[in-house]
Amino acid sequence: MPRIYNSPSKYIQGPHALAELATYVAPLGSAALAIASPRGIERVSAAVEQSCANAGATIAFEAFGGECSDTEINRICAVAQAAGASVIAGIGGGKVLDTAKAVAYKLGVPVVVCPTAASSDAPCSALSVIYHDDGTFDRYLYLPQNPNVVLMDTSVIAGAPERLLTSGMGDALATYFEARACVASEATTCAGGTATNAALALAKLCYDTLMADGVKAKVALEAGACTPAVERIIEANTLLSGIGFESCGLACAHAVHNAMTLLPQTHAYLHGEKVAFGTIVQLVLENAPTEELEEVLGFCMELGLPTTLEDLGVESADRDRLMAVAEQACAPTDTMGNMPFAVTPQMVCDAILAADALGHYYHLAEA
Repeated sequence: MPRIYNSPSKYIQGPHALAELATYVAPLGSAALAIASPRGIERVSAAVEQSCANAGATIAFEAFGGECSDTEINRICAVAQAAGASVIAGIGGGKVLDTAKAVAYKLGVPVVVCPTAASSDAPCSALSVIYHDDGTFDRYLYLPQNPNVVLMDTSVIAGAPERLLTSGMGDALATYFEARACVASEATTCAGGTATNAALALAKLCYDTLMADGVKAKVALEAGACTPAVERIIEANTLLSGIGFESCGLACAHAVHNAMTLLPQTHAYLHGEKVAFGTIVQLVLENAPTEELEEVLGFCMELGLPTTLEDLGVESADRDRLMAVAEQACAPTDTMGNMPFAVTPQMVCDAILAADALGHYYHLAEA
């Protein structure tokens, strides 16, 4: 099987980058449809519309319905066709961006993704995570190419709620550990081949950057400051994690995340928050060295990322309920099979229970 490395055609990161959006949209098409949440439209529409007016391009906005589902994708496809859009732009969080990528794929047009928060590694990938209308995980939609442009306006991102950047760090936290597992098992990656050394190196750089700059970035954002640490974490959450997961692969952490959508209490929590707990579950499953596990637990506790089921709203989960989650995590359509050893639902259930117990133990030890 060949080694394949995927990446977006162009990645731009810097202050006030959205004001230059038309510079990157115009070569792709003269009429764009931008998908954004109602609040996102309020935040960025003026700058984007001015950018397009200066470049002689047109842009229309469509409010995102809240879920990256087939229903929403089909609805926006109809809106884009009616508007004669030749380019799709996604401006917002992970589900907005995944919807934009899926719409562009279905219509056969270019896509530009503009995150308003560094809350996930979705922007750079040729992948959309599709959910059912009720918020439960449906499937991964693998796309034939990565976004044409990824544009990161760090002025906008730094102004987003700090919880979003922290959630992005939770998502990025899994990148190296899942990449390492996939390399060990020679798994087929999201890119359709096996991992390259380049992608594994970026996954490791992602982890090292989180450990070096994660807490500094969180504190800076809480103070309303955009520092070099914030810039480095934005890149880690988005570019390094995006390339690392796509070109190396996903494993236990994301499979646990997907399965935990079966628990309605977790729906109020962000993707990266659930992935962070899934990372602890994976390390328990691997019987990772204590030093590594303690570093990850300590990082999560400093950032306020979940380390227990209670942190995810699950205050009482008996073994039967967790076995249903474990069985879903081990479904052949998910990524648990990329672990470098055979994994059973019983093993996953035990790892979830042990991860939860470890989270409580280290919280008590810290207190």
